[in-house]
This record gives sequence, structure tokens and C-alpha cells, in this order.
Amino acid sequence: MKQILIVDDSAVIRRVARRIFETFHFRTAEAESGAEALAECQKAMPDVILVDWRMPKMDGLEFVGALRRLPGGDSPKVLYCAVEGDAGHVARAKRAGADDYIMKPFDAEILRRKFIQNGLL
Repeated sequence: MKQILIVDDSAVIRRVARRIFETFHFRTAEAESGAEALAECQKAMPDVILVDWRMPKMDGLEFVGALRRLPGGDSPKVLYCAVEGDAGHVARAKRAGADDYIMKPFDAEILRRKFIQNGLL
């Protein structure tokens, strides 16, 4: 069973995402900031990370950059999640090391399509 880390400062978003990913048969873990997520990844590297852009302490871009510098940090698929969808923002996320981009709000079908496109389902 694959492990996903859901990183978002909104408890509601984490709860909704967790329920969706559990229907995909993923084990789920959660973090409410990039700093907390980085600590989780240092303990055990997940297979997939869904990470929000705007968070306290360490935002999504900072987290992805730090993750990719960790031993084994190049292995998880990182799906960057934000409300902003302009091309410049997507390009910054990809340069930081994100594998793909998901716009908020999302639902189970949007996540299912992205996961299939990325070879995760």
C-alpha cells in the first residue's frame, strides 16, 4: 500500500483529501506546515506528497526545495496544490521540484485523473 503525505494548513482540506486518498487505498499522513512535513519525511519518506503553496513557517515552494535535497527526497512524486494557476506560478513549482500541479478546489475525480496521469493509480 502506498503512503501519501498531505501537507496543508487547512484541517478541512487535509480531512477531505485524506478521505479521498483512503478510497484510493493509500495510507495517509498529514502535516499542517512545510516544516512539519519535512520532519515527517526525515522519519519516513512517503511515496507521494500533496503540498499546498501558502502555509506558515515554510511554504510549499520552500518545502519542495528542501525535500529534494534530503537523502531519498528525489523519490516521492510531489503534486503541488494551489488556488493560483497562472503559468508563472506553475513554472516556479516545477523548478522547485514538483512533478505536477493541481488546482483548488479539487474533488475525487480530479485527483483520480492526476494520479492516473502520474502513474500512481
